[in-house]
Amino acid sequence: MRKMIIEENIRADGRKIDEIRPITCEIGLFEKTHGSALFTRGETQSLGVVTLGEPMDVQIIDTVFEEGERRFMLHYNFPPFSTGEVKGLRLSRREIGHGHLAERALKNLIPSEEEFPYIIRVVSEILESNGSSSMATVCSGSLALMDAGVPMPKHVAGVAMGLIFEEDKFVVLTDILGMEDHLGDMDFKVTGTRDGITAFQMDVKVAGVTEEVLREALERAKKARLHILNLMYDTIPEPRKELSPYAPLIKTTKIPLDKISEVIGPGGRIIKGIHKDYDVEVSIDDETGLTKVSGHNIHNIDEAINYIQNLIKEVKKGEVFDGKVSRIENYGLFVEILPGKLGLLHMSNLGKDAKDILKNIKIGDIMKVEIISIDDNGRIQLKKFGEKTAPRRSNSNRHHRSSETSKTEEKND
Repeated sequence: MRKMIIEENIRADGRKIDEIRPITCEIGLFEKTHGSALFTRGETQSLGVVTLGEPMDVQIIDTVFEEGERRFMLHYNFPPFSTGEVKGLRLSRREIGHGHLAERALKNLIPSEEEFPYIIRVVSEILESNGSSSMATVCSGSLALMDAGVPMPKHVAGVAMGLIFEEDKFVVLTDILGMEDHLGDMDFKVTGTRDGITAFQMDVKVAGVTEEVLREALERAKKARLHILNLMYDTIPEPRKELSPYAPLIKTTKIPLDKISEVIGPGGRIIKGIHKDYDVEVSIDDETGLTKVSGHNIHNIDEAINYIQNLIKEVKKGEVFDGKVSRIENYGLFVEILPGKLGLLHMSNLGKDAKDILKNIKIGDIMKVEIISIDDNGRIQLKKFGEKTAPRRSNSNRHHRSSETSKTEEKND
């Protein structure tokens, strides 16, 4: 095989040294997955499947070297049948390494959390393998992400370059076979977009690779990558505008950091109430205030976001609201002017018919009220809209009694 390549520039499958195997791309293979693609290059075939998750689906990283969260994951599976073998299914070091390489190739093109608040998982199932299955994974993953509607700015493709080195002569191979990887001197995987490289990995079996070899390998890899990218863009030129109807719905809003506690409430009472009342999940980032609301009904999500925005809204003296009566006492009413914001409407601010109003009103009734004051503790005083504010009682008698008491105490002392 090495002699044919060095002396005749002919490869084991009859290709020229810079020729790529036939490629086909398909998308939207499955009805209920959020995105799917099948990328075939010669006898290597990768099935990419994308799942979009809600915020609680994030992967928690807690290792000796790293702590944090991963919102983009790529998993690579290499079942024995892909190479015609029968053996037990197990996760090998090779599969983990190939998955990491493909993930690195794609992750910098993944949109930010603010732009696309989903947790994204790509799974590559290698259905057939004869060289460069990790590069096929990059291609199927990129196609499947766009099929899922993930707003990827560009496609990413990958190709594996090989090398046959004999004394003073070398030949660089494009899109190597499994045999050329096993019997050759180099496996140089390069991934990227039309604008540049996103990841690469090199395995060599010779003492060193010269600048001349590396330069030629990169130039050939660029030419091959552009050819593959053209075929991928012909299949799906941009991300789908709409997500799968089976994907969860997520919207975001921003909460000031000093208002987060108001949304959560004592013991989580308010946020649990939002979960229950609107059938949604609410996730709040303590460091940025980014709040994600997810569910399966867009109307409920919008209502929950509106409720949260009203919770953190600042109210001012003189503002008028259609409030809902939430509590009735002998001295007045407690009226909810915004979600979670109660004000006291004292009977002295109900007008001449205060007693009749207290007698006939029911919890849940709507009243038009105006804010007349907000004290330092945030307690809100209300009046019935259109009524005059009741004058405050004089404190002169109380002050007089306090003064007399003080004099008596001084005399006793």
